[in-house]
Order: sequence, then structure tokens, then C-alpha cells
Amino acid sequence: MKPDRALGAWVLLLAAMVFGMTVGGGHARTIGAGFTIQVWRPFTGFIPPMNAGDWGYLFGLYQKTAVYQAHPIDLAQYKALFWPMFLDRCWGRLMALVFLVPFAWFMAKGRLTKKHAAWMLAIFVAGAGQGAFGWYMVQTGMQPGVLSPPPLWAGPHFCTAMIIFALLVWTGLTFRTPEPARVEGVAFLRHWATASVVLVYCTMGFGAMVAATNAITVFNTFPTMDGHFVPPTLFELHPWAQNFIANKATVQFFHRLFATITALVVLTTAVLGLRAKLPPGLRDNFLLLAGLVALQYLLGMTTIVLGAPELGYVHELNGVLLFASILAARHGLRGATAVESQSALAAAE
Repeated sequence: MKPDRALGAWVLLLAAMVFGMTVGGGHARTIGAGFTIQVWRPFTGFIPPMNAGDWGYLFGLYQKTAVYQAHPIDLAQYKALFWPMFLDRCWGRLMALVFLVPFAWFMAKGRLTKKHAAWMLAIFVAGAGQGAFGWYMVQTGMQPGVLSPPPLWAGPHFCTAMIIFALLVWTGLTFRTPEPARVEGVAFLRHWATASVVLVYCTMGFGAMVAATNAITVFNTFPTMDGHFVPPTLFELHPWAQNFIANKATVQFFHRLFATITALVVLTTAVLGLRAKLPPGLRDNFLLLAGLVALQYLLGMTTIVLGAPELGYVHELNGVLLFASILAARHGLRGATAVESQSALAAAE
């Protein structure tokens, strides 16, 4: 396969738009707008309410949700919550267009092989499934007592979005540079980068559960959790698996634990990369990685101490950027080779 910068730019644009969905969805969650639109119109939903009747219908549906019944608001306040959620949904529809129109053009020009076309369509179907998953999550707002998207829905919703994001980043970079560039003597670094990718993803998963369970409201001390390194209520719920969904102490503890391990591993990876002989572009990637992981840990600590969901939202977005950075670093190491022994070098001479 030959390098195709246009194909790569298209797929990376889609990855950037997934990040945009994270921005919009995270903002809607932070302001409590997740249940404001209780209708799903995949093809006509880009049309906003046009008159008082439209607004009345939508507001009437929202008034049936548990969150409204617990915290009544007027129509003006509803509109303030409505628009962020509406724009987030429109962004998703725009993503579909940004996928389908260039996809058809690249297919017509013969620039996508059948294998790559099938791969991209699979990612598109996954994205469509993500949209449907999000809608069913929103519908839970009509259930009695549900004041926010349930953790069992919200956590996986974010995690699957990050899988799609990772596939787009990797695929876009591969379209741009299909043949791995040979980087001698740093094969060990590839293993560190792989471990970093896995750890960052797992840490983000627990972070999503912290946001979904609102676990930021407990244990606002650091490094201990109200004087304990391990909270005494860690596994107080039965069955024990329920703790990872409903126990704020458990969710926050494991996010802290994974965050600390991840920060140490990623920082070590960044330092090893900066000490190695890498091409300038890849070296810059490792420098960016060091800065982002340090900022991420600082944001996490500050969010805990202040108990500030708004800062947690920034923490979430920086986490996605960190994830993209380590994916790019790992991609750049595809052609990494081991250090050749002196005897092998002598034999070659």
C-alpha cells in the first residue's frame, strides 16, 4: 500500500470529531443535560424546535423524567440545557456525513481497497451502534428514580467511544505511513509504549465510572482517602462486583491506583524515549507525552481535593489527548528493532 495523506487526513479528522463528541457529551453531563431530549429522530433531529408547540412538546417529555420531578425547572432553564445536548447530537450527524461523503469519493476513485473499505465500514457501524447505545442510555431518564445516566451505561458508552477513537487514530496514521519506519535499537521501547496504551485506557475507564457515579463527592483528600490508603468500605457491597458500579469508594480507589501506576509507567516510557536516539518527530511525540501525563496527574489530584466536576471535565479531555499521544508514539515504533550484538555486527563486517 502506498502512503495516502488525503486518506489519512480524512480518518484523523474523524478521530478529531470523536474528540469533539467527548467535548460535547462531557459538557452535557457536567451541566446535567443528559436527559433533556427524550426523542430520537436520526434523520430529522437536526431541525431545532421552531415554535412554542415544539418547545412545549419537548419540555413536556422532559417533565416526565425523574430528574425534572426531583429538580423542577422552567422553560427558559430547560432551553439552556437543551441546546448543548442538541448540538452534541447534531455533531454526531455531521460525523456521519463527514464519513459517508469522502468514503464514497475515495471508493469511486479506487483509493480504498476492498479490505480497507470493509474496515472503515466496520468502524462506521460501530459508531452508529454507539449512537444507538447513547439513545437507550438517555431513555433511562424516564425510569423512576434515575437522576443521571446509570454507571452501567455511561461507563461503557465512554469506553467504547475510546475504542473507536483508537481505531481511527491508528488507521489514519497507517494510511499516512503504511510502511513502518525503521528505528534501530529501541525495540524495548515498543513494549513500554504498549503497556502505556493499555494502562491509559484502563485508567480512563475507571475515570468514566468516577464521573458516572459522581464519586468525586467523597474522599476529597490526597494522597490518602480521609486518612486511609485503602478505604474501609472498599468491598462492602454484595455481590462484590457491584462495588465497581455503585460503590464510590471502590470506583475512586481503583481510579487513583491505576492513575498512579499509569503515570509512573508513562513517565518512564517518555524518559526512555527522550534518552533514546529517535527521529525528531517521534522524539517530539515523547516530549508531548511527558507533558500531558504530568498535567493529567496534576489535574486529577486537584479535581479530587477541590471536588470540582468542572475540573474533572477538563481532566477527562486531557486524558483523551494523552491517549492519542501514546497511540501515536506506539504507532511510530512499529519499525523499532533490537540492539544488534557486537558479534553480529562483526560477522556482518
